[in-house]
Amino acid sequence: MKFGPIPIEAAEGAVLAHATTAGERRFRKAHRLSAEDVSVLKAAGVTQVVAAVLAPDDLGEDAAAQEIAESMAFRGIDVRPAATGRVNLHASSAGIFTVNAAMIDAVNAVDPAITIATLAQHAPVEKGQMVATVKIIPFAVSSALVDAVTKICAGGEIFAANAYQPVRVGVIQTVLPGIKPSVLDKTLRVTEARLARSGGKLTAERRTPHEIAPVAEAAASLARDNDMVVIFGASAMSDFADVVPAAIEMAGGTVIRAGMPVDPGNLLVLGTLDGKRVIGAPGCARSPKENGFDWVLDRLIAGLDVTARDIAGMGVGGLLMEIPTRPQPREPLPAKSQLKVGIVLLAAGRSSRMGGPNKLLALFDGKPLVRRTAERALGSKASGTIVVTGHQRERVHAALAGLDVAFADNPDFTDGLSTSLKAGIAYLPEDAAGVMIVLGDMPGVASADLDGLIDAFRKTGGNSVVRASHDGKRGNPVLLPRSLFPAIAHLEGDTGARHLVEAEGLDVIDVEIGAGASVDVDTREALEGAGGVLQD
Repeated sequence: MKFGPIPIEAAEGAVLAHATTAGERRFRKAHRLSAEDVSVLKAAGVTQVVAAVLAPDDLGEDAAAQEIAESMAFRGIDVRPAATGRVNLHASSAGIFTVNAAMIDAVNAVDPAITIATLAQHAPVEKGQMVATVKIIPFAVSSALVDAVTKICAGGEIFAANAYQPVRVGVIQTVLPGIKPSVLDKTLRVTEARLARSGGKLTAERRTPHEIAPVAEAAASLARDNDMVVIFGASAMSDFADVVPAAIEMAGGTVIRAGMPVDPGNLLVLGTLDGKRVIGAPGCARSPKENGFDWVLDRLIAGLDVTARDIAGMGVGGLLMEIPTRPQPREPLPAKSQLKVGIVLLAAGRSSRMGGPNKLLALFDGKPLVRRTAERALGSKASGTIVVTGHQRERVHAALAGLDVAFADNPDFTDGLSTSLKAGIAYLPEDAAGVMIVLGDMPGVASADLDGLIDAFRKTGGNSVVRASHDGKRGNPVLLPRSLFPAIAHLEGDTGARHLVEAEGLDVIDVEIGAGASVDVDTREALEGAGGVLQD
């Protein structure tokens, strides 16, 4: 391939290096010039162009990239069509990415014109996420170079997206005097959330004394009916002969590795029992934050073996504290500014303190309060609004006629607030990063206030609880991250989001929105004082 300025008379078949304008015609970069194109350019006074002239044995950038991609052996990956000298490859399902680094290095050593970039070894991937890209840097490349690369690619599997499997997991939690049941309950919820993200299921739990024999008995029992057993010790492992590793051996199993060079996660134990994997979880695994337990659990659920040598090799990159998630090349994950937040508007209550009338149907400036609230939700940056109905559902539906909201009917609304939370969140789309719980009886909350909460949530990357406040006092609405959705599924009775915020230990950001955060209209006096008119 020759590259540089070319007289326009000799430019037929050349590939433009830069976009070029001829009168009203514009030829894009990488456009191959035809005889007609040359005539148009000459008529416009163009005397030369900067272009690439392909030799007979050259392949164009798209053809070369496509041929290389088609020569690769891989699993669980979809190939996108070539464009601008690039072929992107995407995971066909969620899982763990594996790559033959020696093959990638060999390909990239052939010639700088041909490149392959991939995610890191054992990176977790989502369905549709880009995992690798083949890029031809110049406009064309010698077919001999492409042949050299395809010969390397014929040597075996170059990479794979190993899909998560729907494994069944049994959990053991040991108990010592003073350990709170709430800590054990939270551990279950966090573990369920970890398994849910990869398709696994927590099937059973055993709570035992923190002693070798009862833990061994529980492990043997759970291993018979599950694919994996996870043990949470009430006390951290302090010796390689401590309760958890000793219990695995007493049950007839083998300890593969006790301790790992990942922080947090140092005190993990990995073993086998009756052909099933047993993980002694480190204490940090009671938190939803990433730790060494995630590395081992996710690989096992993806069907990958984890050996003592594998764990010993996790030290480089194993310091997880304060390490941000890196964006993927060329096709990043959704930016923080694009994180989707759904609104669940609670409108199922009986207004019992009103003595009969439904406060949500009270008129404010001639409009039902519930409609006023829904319109403000729809006017915000939220991706959608779900209205939970129960008491007088037909009247509430009628008051919201014509609005672009979804309805989630809650037939169990008399059982308490938790039932409405669960009913609304069940309607959220899978790509919702969080949910804002909006009470239907807060006339002072405006669309701009809701936007302020959403903006604060997005700035944290969707990992914090965001709460409206007034003069330093917490109020409503409250925005909850997706990581709390499994915990919401366990709520009972008249328990709401405040309980979760206090129990789950997530970061909480208070956003001052003014008096509207604390003005609700539970009583006739409060409603009339806020400017409302009750309707029978």
